[in-house]
Amino acid sequence: MSASSNGPTATEYIQHHLTHAGAHSGFHLDTFWVALILGFVFLAIFGYAARKATSGVPGKLQNFVELIVEMVDSQIKDAFHAKSKVIGPLSLTIFVWIFLMNSMDFLPVDLLPLIAQHIGGALGYDPHHVYLRVVPTADANQTFAMSLTVVLFIIGFSIKAKGLGGWIKELFTAPFHADGFMKIILAPVNFAFQLIELAAKPISLALRLFGNMYAGELIFILIALLPFWIQWVLGAPWAIFHILVVTLQAFVFMMLTIVYLSLAVEDH
Repeated sequence: MSASSNGPTATEYIQHHLTHAGAHSGFHLDTFWVALILGFVFLAIFGYAARKATSGVPGKLQNFVELIVEMVDSQIKDAFHAKSKVIGPLSLTIFVWIFLMNSMDFLPVDLLPLIAQHIGGALGYDPHHVYLRVVPTADANQTFAMSLTVVLFIIGFSIKAKGLGGWIKELFTAPFHADGFMKIILAPVNFAFQLIELAAKPISLALRLFGNMYAGELIFILIALLPFWIQWVLGAPWAIFHILVVTLQAFVFMMLTIVYLSLAVEDH
């Protein structure tokens, strides 16, 4: 599908590319399946590298995987000062999975949607009503789902480190500490601030990732509207710059998760 004199208008082209499969039902099928497939890709690559790992001269894949694992491990050692068997696998999964989902932005804008249209047409559907968005992190549903999962980990880490009673007590005694009657007066204020802080974390995590990836996806769509000969002139530099954005957003989401979990296990 491309915007031309014989095809859809620029507005129709953009709207088509920004419409999710299954959007009418409220469940974005393309986001779900692309994210799920990329999750299995991550497991397959890293699982294969682990099975083939050797203490001798490592291959290129083992070197690459070890480089990522060591980078994640160094960030955990710098920011997370407690002991946990979960923080390492969780951080690695977050970084690689988000990076893979972000990287779908590097595929040609029309490639997978056009394939989906041909498949849909062969199955008897109207090709013009077959939609596919291939960047899961450009969907706020995906980024909020991940950030809410991080909140559940924050609560879980807090309860494990302080106990259920200690966590509930902290909700009413921090950040403002007091004794006697003032402690009772400040309890509702502390609880309100704790709720605001807890709500701000998933919102900031989700919107930062979503905003950057949605903007990147939209720019690639706008570049695709240009004549073919100039697409490469603008698209190539943007794609090179976008490599930094894709990697940085995955790294930031991972680092903030590590920091939030580190704060969760520390006493105020």
